[in-house]
Amino acid sequence: MRAVVTRVSQASVAIDGETVGRIGQGFLVLLGIAPEDTEAQAEKLADKICGLRVFADEAGKMNLNLETVGGSLLVVSQFTLYADIKSRRPGFTKAAKPDVAIPLYEKFMDLCRSRGFQVEHGQFGADMAVSSVNDGPVTIWMDTAEM
Repeated sequence: MRAVVTRVSQASVAIDGETVGRIGQGFLVLLGIAPEDTEAQAEKLADKICGLRVFADEAGKMNLNLETVGGSLLVVSQFTLYADIKSRRPGFTKAAKPDVAIPLYEKFMDLCRSRGFQVEHGQFGADMAVSSVNDGPVTIWMDTAEM
């Protein structure tokens, strides 16, 4: 699994002009899933993201996690994180098909919710307009193959 995690002061996702998910302070998570990904990887990624200490403490150091600041997550499926860019037109055969990806996408969000976080989301496979106000900016790339 791959994720691009951006610390935000606010973020939202809209489909056909209608906002379907919105958060204040927290993380915008763009989540990509490969065919070989498992629930164990979803668990590992949820642990890492939910415990990530990138919010400023009273001294201005990135030392606080999502729970400490009362943050939320906006999770958006992003198969393009598995783009094959050998040519100018990307290929996406390295991304999981919906029958594999949707259950893992849902599992990842359930794991974050089970840790006590509000989780908003887009719609898998939809054409979405994602807006965010990046805080910092702080953006971190994660790949469970490297964890």
